[in-house]
Order: sequence, then structure tokens, then C-alpha cells
Amino acid sequence: MRAIDFHVHLPTPDWLDGSMDGYVEAAEAYFRSTVERQSLGELADKYRALDVLAVLLAWDAETATGRPRVPNETIAAACLEYPDAFTGLGSVDPHKPSAVDEVARIAELGLRGVKFHPSLQAFAPDDPKYWPVFAACERHGLLALFHTGTSGIGARQPGGQGIRIDYAHPLKLDAVAAAHPELTVVAAHFGWPWQMDLIAVALHKTNVYIDISGWSPKRIPPEVVRELKGRLSGQFLWGSDFPFIAPERCLAELDELGLASPALLRDNAARVLRLPDPA
Repeated sequence: MRAIDFHVHLPTPDWLDGSMDGYVEAAEAYFRSTVERQSLGELADKYRALDVLAVLLAWDAETATGRPRVPNETIAAACLEYPDAFTGLGSVDPHKPSAVDEVARIAELGLRGVKFHPSLQAFAPDDPKYWPVFAACERHGLLALFHTGTSGIGARQPGGQGIRIDYAHPLKLDAVAAAHPELTVVAAHFGWPWQMDLIAVALHKTNVYIDISGWSPKRIPPEVVRELKGRLSGQFLWGSDFPFIAPERCLAELDELGLASPALLRDNAARVLRLPDPA
């Protein structure tokens, strides 16, 4: 296995035209790309051809957005049908009374963790009223992946389409990681424009990891690259943010920049996902 893409959204209509209804156009403009709708079979073929395992993400922001969820069962079924191409993370809407039970369901389905999007889900991770959800992740051995930093969803729109990026400040994860030391906390998109705050958290807490998805590798700030190559090399994860950024583009740029280490591309992710030796 060449790599593990830690951040893959479904390019299928249920996410793009359902969960993301009304958001896709702004995101396409932000990323300067046009998303291509694909079936799960086509997506599996794409990742097989790259010799990359895709980490598929479920989605549930129903309370805050009114848009339909991508059920955890959808992701679990895709992983069962294409086990050589996919593994996956579930999603929990932390506002729902069923949130803690849904974490247990995600574990039963054989998924590897839970994806949270504080901006789209409209919640602050450092508010203790949500911590029973994180405690459940910790109890069931599931990692917690959080969107951090600004958002291509709602970008350059009046009021950002009502989406608050302050909910996704990476410092809000410091309290989560401190209160749940056995929980693997992954901060997606390295928290830009607050990347130095996130680096400080990751240097202080070894259960905090940083995913570099959502960025062309050529545009990653030098202070992030320095830590990725240096003292935090064991805490960085590669992801593309497909379908907004193509994984093949990311891999090519990482090669050109001399950043395509086995740790970044594969080994760190295999460890936190608790996968068998991927070599």
C-alpha cells in the first residue's frame, strides 16, 4: 500500500446534492475546482489504481443545517463491499439525544472513528456538555477527527452562509485532549489560520494529530512543513479532501517537495486507525 488518504468525502449525490445542498458552489469556488460525481465503485477503482486506501467520512449535521445525513451504515457497507479500497469513519450529530448511542453503533459497524465538523454542526468542542460523546469514543476505541480552521463551505458568501468558523478554532481541542488522554484527536486542515496554536497543542499532547487535507501541498505554510519534517513527524497525517482536491495531485506535489515519507503517507495513519501492518 502506497498511502492512506485520511480525508475522503463521498463524491456521490447523497452527500454532494443532499448533505451539501446549497454549499457546493461556494466550496468549488474556494478550492478552484469542479467536483465530479462518481459512484462508490468508480471511487474504489480510482483508489485501487493509486494503491491508496481511502478513509471515507460519514456526515451528520442535520440539527444545524437541516440537510440530510450520510448514514454511518452507508460508509460501513462501502467498506464491506470494497475492503481493499476503503476504510471509514462515522459521524455523530452532537446535538441529538442519541449521540452517545450512535457512537456505540459506529463501533459495532466496524468503523474506525467519528468525524466532527464543529462549524457545520454548530457546536464548541470545549463545551463539557458534549464531552460524553467524546468519552464514548474513547471508551469504544474510536478516534475523533475534527474539522479545524476556516471552511471552504460558506466561503466568500454573505455571513459565510451562517457558518461560524470560531467553533473550529484548534485551541478548542486542547481541553478535549486533556480531558480524554486515551482518545486520539485528529485536527483536520492544520487549523489555518491558527496553525501555530494547533502546533503548540500537538507538541504538548501526544494524543493530538494533524491532518494536512484541504490544501495543495505546495501551499502549506513553511512553519507547518518544518514541524511535519521535524519533531512532529510522527503526528502528521496525509489527506486530500476529495472530491475538492484530487489525491493524485497531492501525491505528486508531496513527491516534488520531498515530503512523501512513509510516516506521513501511511504509517502514522495505519497506527491511529489500528490497521494491520500496511507495508
